[in-house]
Amino acid sequence: MIGYLKGKVLDLTPEAALIEVNGVGYEVACTGAAFSRLARGGEGEVYTFLQVKEDGISLYGFADLKEKELFLKLTSVQGVGAKMALAILSAMRPEELYDVIASADARRLATVKGVGRKTADRIILELHGKISATAILSDSPAAPAAVKASLEDEDAVSALMNLGFTRQESARAVERARREGAKSIEDVIAAALKGM
Repeated sequence: MIGYLKGKVLDLTPEAALIEVNGVGYEVACTGAAFSRLARGGEGEVYTFLQVKEDGISLYGFADLKEKELFLKLTSVQGVGAKMALAILSAMRPEELYDVIASADARRLATVKGVGRKTADRIILELHGKISATAILSDSPAAPAAVKASLEDEDAVSALMNLGFTRQESARAVERARREGAKSIEDVIAAALKGM
């Protein structure tokens, strides 16, 4: 399995990057974020996923492991292939996709080229439980370990997001409520709402 490449970027096309590693050129279909970090003739690196199918072998590249993890979750959804997953990850940053799934915003997800409303609904339905607030909060370096680990805090963040607040606002409000001494989930939500 090829999980990571670092080498000279020989060529960039809209479809793929060609990266030379020890004399071997790897053609890698990349997300927008991965492409933005590569420059023709320069040194580049991508996290990769090797897909082997009956009709061929494909290598997909990502800016970081979070993108790769999301790609694998997206492709686990029935009807979502690698190209559609790349399109979604190129149109949305990981935290945006987390926000869309957590808030069940199928309309926003359906704005991605190639993603219809039914597919957007299926993605949200199948991934809603797999992408938790713990994953969302883990993107925030300011969130303490206790907040990240707490299932109650996940529920509180989700509840605040359902009221229309962003992921960042909700996570910060829950963290602040805990620091101020809120214990139960009801107290956390009430204190968070007061502070917003």
